Amino acid sequence: MSIRAFMRHNFRHFNAATAVEASDAYAAHIASGGSMMVTLAGAMSTAELGLSLAEMIRRGLVHAISCTGANLEEDVYNLVAHSHYERIPHWRQLTPDDEQKLLNRHLNRVTDTCIPEEEAIRKIERAILDEWTRADRANVQYFPHEFFYRILLSGVLKKHYEIDPKDSWLLAAAERNLPMVVPGWEDSTNGNIFASHCIEGRIKNVHTVRSGIEYMMSLAAWYSETAPKSSIGFFQVGGGIAGDFPICVVPMLHQDLGRRKIPLWGYFCQISDSTTSYGSYSGATPNEKITWGKLSKNTPRFIVESDATIVAPLMFQYVMETLETKSAAKPSAKRAKSKGAARKRPLAARK
Repeated sequence: MSIRAFMRHNFRHFNAATAVEASDAYAAHIASGGSMMVTLAGAMSTAELGLSLAEMIRRGLVHAISCTGANLEEDVYNLVAHSHYERIPHWRQLTPDDEQKLLNRHLNRVTDTCIPEEEAIRKIERAILDEWTRADRANVQYFPHEFFYRILLSGVLKKHYEIDPKDSWLLAAAERNLPMVVPGWEDSTNGNIFASHCIEGRIKNVHTVRSGIEYMMSLAAWYSETAPKSSIGFFQVGGGIAGDFPICVVPMLHQDLGRRKIPLWGYFCQISDSTTSYGSYSGATPNEKITWGKLSKNTPRFIVESDATIVAPLMFQYVMETLETKSAAKPSAKRAKSKGAARKRPLAARK
């Protein structure tokens, strides 16, 4: 039984049913010529979401990404240092002394998984510092994700790969030069490392890495060009700045720039296991987003209240299988022409 068939048979109610409905709507949005932005919060790269997201990117089912600085770098850490990661099965029972022992071994814990300092973080620092320094000396600036695209596409890391590169979502994005925004990149390990090199004077120009305001400007340009030709959907994994930042591009275009004819987001789905506590919730619920000029009252919108590490891979696979089925059911032009010719021959014979 395929994942799609399994979900359609078993996921009949509550959040499970919403996951199916949201997946069907995602596939329908793409099939109708729409585009999709995927936003990644939390620790989805360390959760190895690349196992499913990379294939979505390769198949052209993701057209832009917004992610935290942590998700940007942690996909590459896993790419070059996977064998040095350690999983902690009983992570809920760790004591402060246990945590200190991990620190002493230079292991940075993300829930049940420890990222090795030297093999992952420092290895990438050495590679990206070369790019930062080169750009700084040439007085050119790039976005955070562009620096990662450069080191991935240069091949400098290839000898260090420890997983199948097809399972790296960032490598798949780099190969397609996927539009990306990384709001709040400064709040990441590489952001901290970049700041340290600026403080020590190795990097002379702090603007060598472009800012969040410039990211919003580039997103506005991409959205303005794309949305009139292809309705853009919004698939949000988790909460926080990875989702809150890019979804605001539409009200900015409408209300601050007066570009009222640019379409609203054409689809919305968020997967989150955070209970919405009104007042502490950093974003807006789907219906509230209507009042902010982000979604319309007719926009398909879904909230799946569950763990994204479980739900997102299922939904991605469901979407891929759905679109595969539709593609297989659609006759090719050659077959259609052949069928047409077959229908005409008996008529000619009767004449």
